[in-house]
Formats: sequence, C-alpha cells, structure tokens
Amino acid sequence: MKVFNTLTRKKEELVPINEGEFKIYACGPTVYNYIHIGNARPLCVFDVLRRYLEYMGNKVTFVQNFTDIDDKIIRRANEEGVTYKDISEKYIEEFWVDAKGLNIREATVHPKATENIGEIISIVSSLVEKGFAYAVNGDVYFSTKKFKEYGKLSHQPLEELEAGARINIGEVKKDPMDFALWKAAKPGEPYWASPWGNGRPGWHIECSAMVRRYLGETIDIHCGGQDLIFPHHENEIAQSECCNGVPFAHYWMHNGFITVDKVKMSKSLGNFFTVRDVAEQFGYEPIRLLMLSCQYRSPINYSFDAIEQCRASLERLYTCRSNLDFALRNAVEEAGPDDGDIMALIDKRRREFVDAMEDDLNTADAIGVIFELVRDINTNVNEGVQSRSIVEYAAEALDELTGVLGLLYNRKAEESLDAEVERLIEERNAARKAKNWAEADRIRDDLKAHGIVLEDTAQGVKWHKA
Repeated sequence: MKVFNTLTRKKEELVPINEGEFKIYACGPTVYNYIHIGNARPLCVFDVLRRYLEYMGNKVTFVQNFTDIDDKIIRRANEEGVTYKDISEKYIEEFWVDAKGLNIREATVHPKATENIGEIISIVSSLVEKGFAYAVNGDVYFSTKKFKEYGKLSHQPLEELEAGARINIGEVKKDPMDFALWKAAKPGEPYWASPWGNGRPGWHIECSAMVRRYLGETIDIHCGGQDLIFPHHENEIAQSECCNGVPFAHYWMHNGFITVDKVKMSKSLGNFFTVRDVAEQFGYEPIRLLMLSCQYRSPINYSFDAIEQCRASLERLYTCRSNLDFALRNAVEEAGPDDGDIMALIDKRRREFVDAMEDDLNTADAIGVIFELVRDINTNVNEGVQSRSIVEYAAEALDELTGVLGLLYNRKAEESLDAEVERLIEERNAARKAKNWAEADRIRDDLKAHGIVLEDTAQGVKWHKA
C-alpha cells in the first residue's frame, strides 16, 4: 500500500515498524460542543484506514484522544455556570451518539488529557532539563529555535513562520514562535500541581504524552485534518523528538477541508452544520458516504444536493442487497453453467477494490468499484433463478467490500423490516389463493402507504421502498 506522507510530500510504500502491526494515533475532538461535519471527515476516513489495514490481515492499535481541558471548554463552563468536567463529559457522551451513528469503531484506547497529567509533566520536565524549554512565572514554553528541524512537516522555514507569529496578552515567552507546554493557573480555572506551580497543560503537549504512553516513542502513522499540520502537529514533532531523541511518526496523513456550497464553513457565515443537525434530516449513513466519496486529501463540498445523492446511492446498495436475499430464497442447489464466469467477475471487482485502496486509500475509486459490482450482481445474479452458491458468493463479496468502508451498517434494521414485510406478503399470498381479493388489495395498499411497493414476478413477489 502507498500513502501520501505529508512529511516527505510524496507517496511512499507503507511499511510498519513491526511487520503485520500498525500503531496509529488520530487527533480527536475538543469536547465543548457537538461535532460538526468537518470533524466527521477524519473520523470516517481514518476509521476506514484502520478497517482496511485489518482487512488485509494486520493488527492495528488505534488511539484517539479527547481534549477535555482547554480554553473553549473552560469558557463554555463559565457561561453555563458548571464545571469544566460537566462540559467535557456531556460532550463526550454526545460524541458517542454521533460516532455510533456514523458507524465509527471505538479506538483501542480513547485517552483524555486530564488522565495523563503525570506523563505530560514528565515530558515537560525532560524538555526543561535538556534546555529545549524554559519556565517563566509558572508558564513553561518550548523554544522553537532550539529544534533545528522545526517546520519540516508544514514545509515552511522558521523565518516565514515567524512573520505571522505574535505574543498574546499575558504571555512572557522569549520568542513569538515559542509555544506553551504548561500554563500557570488563572483565578477560577481548574489546575494541577506541577514543579512550576499550579497550572494545566498546553494543547500540543497532551498528544505527545498520550502517544508515548499508549503507543511508544515512535509510531507508524499520525493522522488528522489539514488544519492540524501547523501548529499542532508541527509542535508535537518538536517536543516529542527533542524529549525522546527518536523520530516521532514515520507517516503523516491529513484529510482535506470541507466547504459548504463551495464556501468555507464558518459560524459567522451561518453555514455551520453539526453532524446531529444533518443526521436528523438525512440520517447518519449518507454523511459517512459523503465523507468517503472523494479521495481523502481532496476537498469535499457539502450541499443538500450532495447529501441527497448519497442517500439515493445508499438506496441502490440496500436494494441490491435485499434483492440478493430474495434471490437466495428462490435459489436452487445445483450449480449453474455460468457460475464460474460470474465468480471470476466478482473476484475481478475485489481486486479492483484492493487496487483502489492500495493507492493512497482512494475510497472514491473503491466506491466506484462497489457500484460496478452492484451492476454486475443486478445483471447476472438478481435476474432469474440462480444457484445458491453464486448468490451467497455475490452477497459475501458485497458485504465484504461495503464492510471495509463501514457502509450498509443498517442491515439489521433492514432485516427486521424484511421479516415483517415477508410476513404480510405471505398473508397476501394466502388471501389471493383463497380468492379474497379485497384482503389481498388491503395488504398491498397498506404496505404502499408505508412506503413499501410490491412487484409480482415470475420468481415470486419482490418488494422495494418507494
């Protein structure tokens, strides 16, 4: 597999430190509000990265953090007259509602910043001792000029980065480019004891601490949104490599931005959408499909038309899968003359799917292959009576490939609906045999009123959603 490495700005063969094992760290949300559709993209993209690596037989240790102490969390807590913990715990719970709705698998570990204060203090202490950081009035800052490779991830020389740097009110750092590792406590703020006095961690240091504690000093892949390249990920590299003396991450993967109707999403522009809001109108699964519909490094434009197209595309997938269930009920045991050719075609789609994913996790092309598979199944399997083995082979392939992308995950709900509709179809068939046309018509009309359309075919009664 090849992935685009932000660090080297080129596609590289993905080779783990330990063969068959990957250690991955993905930056998680700052939990002070509901996640928005921009947050949904890295969640979906890197969930698929993990699924695919496991699909190819690898063991994956996947860590994704919660930033549960931060200026925004404290501000929100003060506005609502509650503690920072009340806010962070509330929105962690809300995060899980949306994450499960999007079919995001739980990480191997979901650490919180406040659970790793000891590790954070250990790293900051080491940086101070080695001369890479300095304490001033209870604050501790990292000295960027002490790290000669600063800027290697964002590919900007220190001089250019300095041009946009500034010192905020209350900061006493020596250089505008220096960044806070530890912040002295302000009146009314939560704090923890440290060698420099009561305070709390800076934003960047928490990820370095959690990577080292749960994955080790050097990891295979670090990932997140493009907006994190600088300063967050740049700073993580600096503090981790200066502390540990070894490379921090071998591969850096960053997903592209999301625009809304081709305009950057912003609360001030009124085009800001939470995942919860969109899901209430369209459901969660169309959001997931949208996030995977472009190659992950490309920008995605969110619009009502785009999400509606995803909903229609999912309907095609579910219809194909339901038709396979119908075909299986009518399948015969003996093999058909074309079974070998059909299996070969399905295997071809599997290979094409893998080829797409091996090329820098190209989910857009992978989705295209799945719809080619759907067309093949509709043409060769869902028409007429087929052998049981070929129907099962087709269903297995469709489940397998959509499963790698985390799609068709509402099949359980579909299956419950299937059972109820099939029961009513049996009742209708019985009414027709008894020439009780009024009852047969009543069942058909009742199903139609609930969005289920029946179709009488030579193979039996098929149904689909209107």
